[in-house]
Amino acid sequence: MGKSWGNIKTVAGFFSAIVLTQFGANTSAIAADTVVVRLGLFTESISLAELQKAAKTGELSGSLQPYVKKLSEQQRRFLLGALGMNVPMSVVTVNKLVNTQIGTTILNDFATALARKDKAGVQALRAGLVLGSTAPQGLSILSFIAAYPSKRLEINLPQALIVTRSLNTAFWRTQQFMLALTRSGLSSDIAPQLDPKTPQIPFPFDPSQPGIAQVKILNLSLNDQKRDRQIPVDIYWSTAATANKPVIVFSHGFGSVRTDLRYLAEHLASHGYVVAALEHPGSNEANTNSAFQGKTRVVMPQEFLNRPQDISFVLDELEKLNQTANNPLQGKLATNKAMVIGYSFGGSTALALAGAEFQLEHLKQRCKKNLTILSLREAMQCIAQELPENSYQLRDTRIKQAIAFNPTTSLIFGETGLTKVQVPTLVLAGSADKTTPALTEQIIGFNKIPSPKWLVGIVGGTHLSVKDPSKTLDQIGQPNTPISGGEVVGEQAADVRKYVKAIALAFAAQMTPEAKNYAIFLTSDYAQFASTAAFPFRLITQIPPDAMAVVKKFVDK
Repeated sequence: MGKSWGNIKTVAGFFSAIVLTQFGANTSAIAADTVVVRLGLFTESISLAELQKAAKTGELSGSLQPYVKKLSEQQRRFLLGALGMNVPMSVVTVNKLVNTQIGTTILNDFATALARKDKAGVQALRAGLVLGSTAPQGLSILSFIAAYPSKRLEINLPQALIVTRSLNTAFWRTQQFMLALTRSGLSSDIAPQLDPKTPQIPFPFDPSQPGIAQVKILNLSLNDQKRDRQIPVDIYWSTAATANKPVIVFSHGFGSVRTDLRYLAEHLASHGYVVAALEHPGSNEANTNSAFQGKTRVVMPQEFLNRPQDISFVLDELEKLNQTANNPLQGKLATNKAMVIGYSFGGSTALALAGAEFQLEHLKQRCKKNLTILSLREAMQCIAQELPENSYQLRDTRIKQAIAFNPTTSLIFGETGLTKVQVPTLVLAGSADKTTPALTEQIIGFNKIPSPKWLVGIVGGTHLSVKDPSKTLDQIGQPNTPISGGEVVGEQAADVRKYVKAIALAFAAQMTPEAKNYAIFLTSDYAQFASTAAFPFRLITQIPPDAMAVVKKFVDK
């Protein structure tokens, strides 16, 4: 035991020396002992000792009292919990993390919480995180403050609460999980080294490149009279389309539109697939805008049922179109062997169509007991507690494969719902996604899905990284939800979209005579090959034991 602790202290000292050397020799003599907390126009100086006492006693007293009156009960409890929370990462892992692109995102998140940025800026934040992680109890808000290379640290309290809420235990465990998936970890050297002396994996072609067929778009407006739903549908197709390839149906995210993944629809259509991108009228952008004006609820509980039923209805209508004479798609729509692609809320929709079952009894118990501390993504799922029954049959047997990008799964599918998935499934997770955090919403759920299955990890990917640039350009540098930091989108996320095009095409091809030609692109080797310095990619079919240990720690906790 003594020898192990000695080794830990030696490693900690080594990384401390590195950080101090990078930051400056005088840093070791400087550390924050006073925190200036700003709440609007109101400021107050609080000693580090008082914060440490509050974390130990669970009481906000002394100089903290003026703030207590200005915070809600939920904010007070969260602040106390945050002061006592330790980040479950070693100094070695923290040092690797803060020197990557995702680490830069984390540092920028921290920077938004500083009311007065000193001259050191991000470099000082990096030093505070690494040095703070050498504390005996590990990295925490308090050890970060104590290690921050300045006598004063001025914090914007409301923004600090937002940052702390998003950079929670699940977020840090997600980074550990991604690190455990490969020896190369999170370092930027994971990108393939194109050394002519090193044999390269023989990939026969580049699946991210467009096909030779010219893409056309057919706009439809379908009316489901039974449910009183008017459903707009954009059908992407080309003259290369044949019934040998599955129809692909796309379900968009909450508060969005059917062009969420337009670039992907065009890519698949150029390779001879027919893609039907529909809009869910009860959870699209128009509905959300109406809710913000107070005209309707953000989401009605029935929407959890309507979304899968929308997909099934569209498949019914496409089958009619397939048999209708004198239309360009006659005989080209293989609706009996369809694939569904869903993003975010649409990812949950896709999983339900693939056979996953809602676990509403468990969800109702969880939501009633802990409503005050739910996150936004949990609160969204809790809307389903108003559904009258505890079980619903939403599977469509025509769906033979499913792709779920950044889905929500934790509450809606509970402990056993995902074990009912009955088709090959690919799940994508972004390690920097704070809207639907990867560990809780994708990784834990993935472990419950029966094989065959694939988990794609985008290290540094955020919630909006997979979306079409036309729908995210206004999000650059802006929070995409009240709990999230800046999004990596547009040109910054071009590498992500390129890889998404490749794996989606390869996955769809598994339902065609070309399956063997594309199978190589659904491997960890290709993920490694396609990785870039900005975005290392991971692809696994089973969670390895060392990575599973990270998941187990979080679940047990």
